[in-house]
Amino acid sequence: MSTDLKLEAVVVPVADADRSKEFYSGLGWRLDADFAFDNGFRVVQFTPPGSPASVQFGTNITSAEPGTAQGLYLVVTDVEAARSELLAHGAKVSEVFHPAAPGAQFEAGDTGGRVTGPADERSSYGSFATFNDPDGNTWLLQEVTKRLPGRVDDATYSSVDDLEAALRRAAAAHGEHEARTGQADENWPTWYATYMLAERTGAELPQ
Repeated sequence: MSTDLKLEAVVVPVADADRSKEFYSGLGWRLDADFAFDNGFRVVQFTPPGSPASVQFGTNITSAEPGTAQGLYLVVTDVEAARSELLAHGAKVSEVFHPAAPGAQFEAGDTGGRVTGPADERSSYGSFATFNDPDGNTWLLQEVTKRLPGRVDDATYSSVDDLEAALRRAAAAHGEHEARTGQADENWPTWYATYMLAERTGAELPQ
C-alpha cells in the first residue's frame, strides 16, 4: 500500500502580489488566503473553480523569475465555454486551437504549429486555448471529455456545468444507441449511468 501524495498547490512567480491578486480575483477564482509577515514573507492562495489544486504567489516565496511558469494546465470539459467565461472576466484568451505537431500548445512565441479551431471530431485532450497573467505566466486550457484508462478512480463532477455537459454527451450517445437498435430504451437511466462512468474513468463505452 502506497501513501497518497496529493498535489494541492503550485507556486507561480510574480513581481507584484497585489497586481496578481487583483487579476486572479477578477477571474472569479476563490481567494483562500493572504498572509503577510513582519519579515517580508507573504503568501496569497487562489483556487480555480472546481479545481482540487490551488496556486500560490506572494513575496519571498520563490527565487524563480516572474513570468517563468509556463504551460499551467486548466482542464475543462468545454474549451469554448471556458474561453468565453474567461473573456467575460477580462482575460485575454487565444482562439481555440489544436496542435499540428506534438508540443505546439507550449510554443508561446511561435504559434506556427497551431491550427485554429478544436481538434478533429473534438477528440479528448486535443483542443486548447491559452492566456497569460500580468507577469506572463502562461495558462493552458485543455478540453478533456473522456479520460484515458486508469487516469481517475471515480466519476465525480465538480460543477453543475460539468455534470450537464456529461449528461448531454450521454444523451447524444444514447440517441445513437437507440437508432442502432431501432427501439426506445426504457432502461435509459442505467445506460446513461454506465456511459458516464465509463467516459469519466476511461473504460470502454457502451454501444
